[in-house]
Amino acid sequence: MTLRCLIVDDSPRFLAAARGLLEREGISVVGVASTGAEAVRRAAELRPDVTLVDIDLGGQSGFEVVRQLLGNAEAGPAILISTHSEEDYADLIAASPALGFLPKTTLSAGAITRLLGLPA
Repeated sequence: MTLRCLIVDDSPRFLAAARGLLEREGISVVGVASTGAEAVRRAAELRPDVTLVDIDLGGQSGFEVVRQLLGNAEAGPAILISTHSEEDYADLIAASPALGFLPKTTLSAGAITRLLGLPA
């Protein structure tokens, strides 16, 4: 089974790079979104297996977007991503309903599947 992923980030450059990387590694990126509202809409229509959400969406909180996504019964798990270190947001990450956190520099299919508890 191919893992289906939605990526939420306000940087078109990062969206393109992450999509290319993950698809080369066997993850199907079924969609991208740049805002929280777009993320909620796309998640409802696409029903991804996992959603990657940037912590800072250009003035919008990725933590709030995760709460909105996971408030929808059809949404799969969400993973927070950021260029900032995990320590910068440790308390907020721990309090978040997100499955976990990945620095953008270590984003990979393997890192995502490990967080999801799936075999590599």
